[in-house]
Amino acid sequence: MDVPDKPVEVDPSLMRASDADRDRIADRLREALAEGRLTAEEHAERLDVVYQAKTYAELAPIVADLPGAGGPMPATPQVVRDDLPAPQAGSPNLVAILGGAERKGRWLVEPHTNVVAVLGGVELDLRQAVLAQREVTINITTIMGGVSITVPPGVRVVNSVTSVMGGCSLPSDDTVGPDAPVIRLTGMALLGGIDVKRLNVGEGAEPTTVEGGDFHARQRSLHREFREKQRAVHREFREQQRELRRHRRAR
Repeated sequence: MDVPDKPVEVDPSLMRASDADRDRIADRLREALAEGRLTAEEHAERLDVVYQAKTYAELAPIVADLPGAGGPMPATPQVVRDDLPAPQAGSPNLVAILGGAERKGRWLVEPHTNVVAVLGGVELDLRQAVLAQREVTINITTIMGGVSITVPPGVRVVNSVTSVMGGCSLPSDDTVGPDAPVIRLTGMALLGGIDVKRLNVGEGAEPTTVEGGDFHARQRSLHREFREKQRAVHREFREQQRELRRHRRAR
């Protein structure tokens, strides 16, 4: 019987603060100003510091001398397993032009990530990724290309992508709580496609990479898949146009 790994607690004060955390501290400062505990100058000075703070440790001193229950610390400290590597930070920009790009494994998802696929394919696997904050935005621009995104269960995906002769395919939303991580998709799909699927870690066939050859083959296959979807969209569009012309002639 395997002995479970002992979790290592992460100091909550070193965790990155979210916009919601900063807004909560700003509300406390406004209450203190209204109660006469802070002058207008003190309120303005502290408010500037609030929106420059990056971690809970930087937020705590701002309200340390003010009464009120609860601090800027998270309700439940996160834990990490000591056998997992630290997330790898990379560029928040991924570009694939007539080629392919991918990001998978344990990597840090910045608050904003930009993805560009022009006649190419991009593959993002977020199943082992670490989000920099509870809600992150992936801004996608795909022109006759394809973007494939894999998310784990329990993550909400919000689609705000504008599709022009293209499309965005999302999995059905599973049961998630109000504090579930959110991945917001923005941008534009012009004659391109975005495919989001929900899988557990280890699910799905992962081809074995041999001197990088299989990676490019996978990207070509992804591109062919989206081209087929584009042709289906084009056929549907042409059929709608023909139906519209028939309707106009019949009037």
